[in-house]
Amino acid sequence: MPPLLSMRGIVKSFPGVRALRGVALDLDGGEVLALVGENGAGKSTLIKVLAGAQPPDAGSIHLHGQAVRFTRPLESRQAGIAVIYQEFNLVPSLTAIENIFLGQEPAHAGFVRRSKEQQRANELFTRLGVAVDPEAPCRELTVAQQQLVEIARALAFDARIVVMDEPSATLTPQEVERLFSIIRDLRTRGIGIIYVSHRLEEIFAIADRVLVLRDGEAVAWRPIGEVTREELIRLMVGRRLEEEFPKRQVPIGPPLLVVRGLRCGPKVRDVSFVIRRGEVVGLTGLVGAGRTETARLIFGADCKEAGIVELDGRTVDIRSPRDAIRAGIALLTEDRKAQGLVLAQSVRDNFALPNLERFSFLGFVRRRAERQALARHIEGLRIRLASPEQPVGHLSGGNQQKVVLAKWLERHCEVLLFDEPTRGIDVGAKVEIYRLINDLAAAGKAILLISSELPEVLGMSDRILVMHEGRLTGELTDVSRATQEDILRLAVG
Repeated sequence: MPPLLSMRGIVKSFPGVRALRGVALDLDGGEVLALVGENGAGKSTLIKVLAGAQPPDAGSIHLHGQAVRFTRPLESRQAGIAVIYQEFNLVPSLTAIENIFLGQEPAHAGFVRRSKEQQRANELFTRLGVAVDPEAPCRELTVAQQQLVEIARALAFDARIVVMDEPSATLTPQEVERLFSIIRDLRTRGIGIIYVSHRLEEIFAIADRVLVLRDGEAVAWRPIGEVTREELIRLMVGRRLEEEFPKRQVPIGPPLLVVRGLRCGPKVRDVSFVIRRGEVVGLTGLVGAGRTETARLIFGADCKEAGIVELDGRTVDIRSPRDAIRAGIALLTEDRKAQGLVLAQSVRDNFALPNLERFSFLGFVRRRAERQALARHIEGLRIRLASPEQPVGHLSGGNQQKVVLAKWLERHCEVLLFDEPTRGIDVGAKVEIYRLINDLAAAGKAILLISSELPEVLGMSDRILVMHEGRLTGELTDVSRATQEDILRLAVG
């Protein structure tokens, strides 16, 4: 029997970049194939070729042994391929039902059969074993519920192949388990699943086989039981990583950032803490605990109802991000695409945005100084790009994150609020960011590390703060002896 999906010799180039170099892939029905690699390895491009969003320059695609060619996404979808991207393709103002059947509404005599849609949606959610209000607008659903709507839409199209791109990036551990349960059910129904993730523990938990891409080439193809975590990391990055969390101990200085009684409705309730020079303080908790909201209040992105922020012993009045930046506070936002970057603008423009006054003289931008500064960070952070004039939206997620880091590093801020700094980033790039955090701490900066990944928090923090429903519920000072269970005990209140 031919495989459900076969891709051979897939080649794709963009100006200045060879994204795919003759990649081959096979997927059987009822199989979970993990697709892994560093940012920029070609994973997203390969998915877009399969989805019909990017035509390949060379190569072939076969379904059940029959050659197919997709020139637009609709053709791929009609062939039974559904792609669930990390950024969901849902219309926020439409209901769950309307999103599920968008483009394939059951109709009679030109009228949509609403009762048929309702019945079919209930059947789909029952099949998935979940309870989602089909009449609720998607903007009112949780991230996990929106993902279920995407999966229901794939099933409504009778998809035989489902591609999931970083599906667990914003889910709680309980929601990840529910997702895995759904994947196992889909597998028993003969659906082939391509699972893309940087979380290696998930790969070993759910995948049957793993395909490793590096620099646009397929470098390894293994049954998951025949590869170790360390070997998989080496295959992805092309070298052995001595430490996954290279935390370095540095001298801890006097208090730099002091937060007292920070409050904003039920999201942040009387939060107080101190971060000293050279200290990395982890802030964690379940999704919705108030971590991001706390960082945004400190940065002036949201208005606080009460609270005091002190820097180096003096109270600062922060009413906007501009006030925070001038005071020496930087925020690496949780959602880099929506809040950290202007995707249509160039890498250079994004780098310059918070630094214009540093590169300006008498109202004119000194382009040479701007380019020289950017070049230093491109080299230091190893940002992969064709040109500084390349739109930042064309970079991989990891390289986009490095651009955000570069603009704040050039600002020389003393306090750095890192909100999920390694979300959607491969293990090699993560280690680079961890080493950068070490360097910043050694330079006497104060760092707030917000993360949902508990191994990351335990591996990189000097102290750990845990939030639940807007409040700080505990502090772990002896991080070397702390466990994930200790954090979760505080996170559930």
